[in-house]
Amino acid sequence: MGVQSLHDNPPRKSAATATKGTGPFADLVGIVLRPLHRLIWANPERRARKLLQFAEVEAAGGRDLVRAAELTADPVLRDRYLRHARDEARHADMFQAQGRKLHGKLHEGDANGALGEWIAPGERGIDGLDVARESDATLLAFLHLSESAAARDFARYAHVIDDDAATRTLFQRILRDEDQHKKYTRDELFRIAPRRSRRVLWWARLRRLWKAYLRFATAFAGVIAGVVLTLQYFLLLPPFAWLAKRAARRERTGWISVDERARR
Repeated sequence: MGVQSLHDNPPRKSAATATKGTGPFADLVGIVLRPLHRLIWANPERRARKLLQFAEVEAAGGRDLVRAAELTADPVLRDRYLRHARDEARHADMFQAQGRKLHGKLHEGDANGALGEWIAPGERGIDGLDVARESDATLLAFLHLSESAAARDFARYAHVIDDDAATRTLFQRILRDEDQHKKYTRDELFRIAPRRSRRVLWWARLRRLWKAYLRFATAFAGVIAGVVLTLQYFLLLPPFAWLAKRAARRERTGWISVDERARR
């Protein structure tokens, strides 16, 4: 797009250093999920599909940030939001270009993306928030957590993509922007709400946890529904099929008049 990033000269940080300080629990989760991430991103068709999905999320997040810039009364935040929105639009173009490039080289492949959707999510952006109903502080807290999660996830994905240097470099480039977004949202939150910033952050964490639970519950309900329908097919349908065949053997072959059937 030719627009400038949120930062004019982004620091050259690797995927490892950009997410430093995420905590031992996050590091442990990353180690546990690494084989699954490697499995998910090893599939070229799934890789292309997820990049295109990331492009949609980034574009939607950029539109929400433009809306937030229109609503805020803080001129500094307005400028920050607009720069952030330009970054999101640029990321959307980058993800879309790489996703289309990969997809163009492939035939239709595995259409089952349930595992990839849950284990390897991308940035969730505003994640269904109504920007008009959020204060600057709550929106900044939610953005900070979202950008932190995106930076952590993109670093993990870059680490496990071994056979696609272009996609790995793409994640590393976007990761530097995400790291800056994470920093500015935290700084601005402490600037506009110094006394209640930590409380707002904890409340945002609880809201994100609730949304994550809803996503998990929806996915789990789909799995349970599939299991129940499969059990019904193999356990309940055979007895009815056997009874139907048994009744069919008792029926006479050929034409039977209505009067004769009534007498029976």
